Amino acid sequence: MDDASIDVKRAARDAAYAMPLGEINPADPEIFRTDTWGPYFERLRAEDPVHWAESGEEDVGGYWSVTKFNDIMAVDTNHEAFSSEPTIVLPDPAEDFTLPMFIAMDPPKHDVQRKTVSPIVAGPNLAKLEPIIRERAAVILDDCPIGEEFDWVDKVSIELTTMTLATLFDFPWEDRRLLTKWSDMATADQDSPIFEGGGEDRRRAELFGCVDYFMRLWNERVNAPPGPDLISMLAHGEATRDMDRMEYLGNLILLIVGGNDTTRNTISGSVLALHQNPDQDRILRDNPELLPAMVSETIRWQTPLAYMRRRATQDFELGGKTIREGDKIAMWYVSGNRDEEVIERPNDYWIERPRVRQHLSFGFGIHRCVGNRLAELQLKIIWEEILKRFPKIEVVGTPTLVNSSFVKGYEKLPVVIPTRN
Repeated sequence: MDDASIDVKRAARDAAYAMPLGEINPADPEIFRTDTWGPYFERLRAEDPVHWAESGEEDVGGYWSVTKFNDIMAVDTNHEAFSSEPTIVLPDPAEDFTLPMFIAMDPPKHDVQRKTVSPIVAGPNLAKLEPIIRERAAVILDDCPIGEEFDWVDKVSIELTTMTLATLFDFPWEDRRLLTKWSDMATADQDSPIFEGGGEDRRRAELFGCVDYFMRLWNERVNAPPGPDLISMLAHGEATRDMDRMEYLGNLILLIVGGNDTTRNTISGSVLALHQNPDQDRILRDNPELLPAMVSETIRWQTPLAYMRRRATQDFELGGKTIREGDKIAMWYVSGNRDEEVIERPNDYWIERPRVRQHLSFGFGIHRCVGNRLAELQLKIIWEEILKRFPKIEVVGTPTLVNSSFVKGYEKLPVVIPTRN
């Protein structure tokens, strides 16, 4: 880390500890855009691990921040006391634009809808997908320029995950980048430049365009024999075939974001982590059998979704605080994954970490990420193919981070693959 970066980190820590505790709002996207989130959560874990925050945003209001590993587990595994309805993000949905999706549902509806799509990421289908993903990864990497700067996010991370997602949906290949666009539109902060000043109106227009496109595919698949793709599964599934348009859109957004945003940001994060930790890069290249551990460590270190929201269905005591029925809770996975009391050397990127799979990035309980094995598979394959080709990947500029407190990711990551000596 250079002197300028050290100064930025020191200033961020000073600011986090100078701020009155009651004024800390960890959902401020600015601390994620500037990569200064760490000290705020460090302080909350130490001084106020179940912390009441006032966001200042009308559609968010006050909420509890749960920041320690075991407290997060207590909330995440208790779906009876902590409901995922009506949404998994802190802003409340507008009454006229609510998007039901199975991750934001409670049993029994959650269970039957999740069961409808889960076969596509089960072991037998992953075995079929693996050679397809590997072939595409090879083509993508072989097309990367050598000795020239390019954007790893666009050239590699987005391309691989969007290709995989298009396969899962059996989506028209030539339009696959629409999936990336809709994923970004669904998750971006309302002030993001992606909306070109149109804010929520632009988001709605784009997402209505998404469901219109997918309705055409639904109508094709529902009138054909059941197929192995996600749209056919939804169209023919007993629990999903009667969904209305908004519920269809909600589940589409869940599957698009879950299958695209999170994996692509972890792929990008892996390149940055190994660049920032050259000792770990050397260890990996000298010991490629550590690749599965590197995948798990990257998923912990990156934590591509910073939090999940819950709503208390009853009064509940947690960390010496009384959470009241109806209160909103944010489980900060990004903080739990840095909990000093549970994870050894939590701020280090350490691919030989004992119990390397001990992390919160996929969640726990009934809402544990349905596609976690597919995410791990894509990261494993892309790095197996990288290790065959490139002795080094250099990050040559400051990454552009997503302006969001929910999706923790990268808009751009400038890299150069050096020419071989």
